[in-house]
Amino acid sequence: MKLVCSKSNLLNGVQIVSRAVPNKTTMSILECILIDASNGIITLTANDMDMGIETVIEGDIVESGVIALDAKIFLEIVRKLPDSFITIDTDASYKTLITCEKAKFTIVGKSGEDFSYLPMVEKEESIVISQFSLKEMVRQTIFSISDNDNNKLMTGELFEINGDELKIVSSDGHRISIRKIALREIYEHRKVIVPGKTLNEVSKILPGGADSDLTVYFTDKHIVFEFDNTVVVSRLIEGEYFSIDRMLSGDYETKVRVNKKELLNCIDRATLLTREGDRKPIVINISDEGMELKIDSALGSMKEEIDIEKQGRDLMIGFNPKFLIDALRVIDDEEVDLYMVNPKAPCFIKNEEESYIYLILPVSLVANYGR
Repeated sequence: MKLVCSKSNLLNGVQIVSRAVPNKTTMSILECILIDASNGIITLTANDMDMGIETVIEGDIVESGVIALDAKIFLEIVRKLPDSFITIDTDASYKTLITCEKAKFTIVGKSGEDFSYLPMVEKEESIVISQFSLKEMVRQTIFSISDNDNNKLMTGELFEINGDELKIVSSDGHRISIRKIALREIYEHRKVIVPGKTLNEVSKILPGGADSDLTVYFTDKHIVFEFDNTVVVSRLIEGEYFSIDRMLSGDYETKVRVNKKELLNCIDRATLLTREGDRKPIVINISDEGMELKIDSALGSMKEEIDIEKQGRDLMIGFNPKFLIDALRVIDDEEVDLYMVNPKAPCFIKNEEESYIYLILPVSLVANYGR
């Protein structure tokens, strides 16, 4: 095999597929990127058996063929070559010569015969969504998935299609994040659980243009993301996602409207007095005079007041400050509405259209402060 392509095209392609190369594996072939120039196009592929990425790059094929190259070494070589045209030339023993201007690297590749290509997935059920919309929905929900594999369902996000609406839900057991958007067409009802790792990687490689679309295909076991010259195939998480509807009550005793940036900055300042892993809550005292936020820790104490618009009862409630910060950071509105019932019930941060809903469980103040 012999091919020539620009460094920018090759580097972009290698960086995209490298996200599907496993960090640890007993199968050395999976540590490789497959370069396939056998069908008149140059295709790069990586696959960790749970998620696979394939992308097509532009270049000239002098001699067709297939080679598997160690992903880490290949990426570093391409990254550090001059900004010029790169030639990749392999022989029958898979010895690979990579040249660019005066630089020459020789590395040993592997046969592509043992490489696991992406699974063939039936492309019958699909939706079309803007790249920007999907990227934003993932950004605004991915932070509340669980990193604990003991509950596999919570390491993924629920994708639910209802007519012309797409809803994405994530939860780690202490909070729930929900985003909804309107789709351009009406689709059949569908619910799947997509691994958080897959969504993280798709979000990173999606260009995210508002005028660019991607197509998402669903089967019982796989999800496929197709955009530009790239295809991402991932296994789905099997199981039934927990029901959230019964938790989304519209009842509240206290409603607060507050400037989002002011609230976020205040909570952020309070966390200066907490150490990593510290479980001290931020205490929020809501009254007609305003909202008082305070925190006491081994490092000191902090108290600050914020102006609010309040409806309903006075309330004192505590939260993990990180959970509030995570939600507020991804909300684009200038002002946010907080809905609460009592010190032991969840707080809802949502807009009137409910295009976003963040549910955060409170922390017991009695356990932390002995009240």
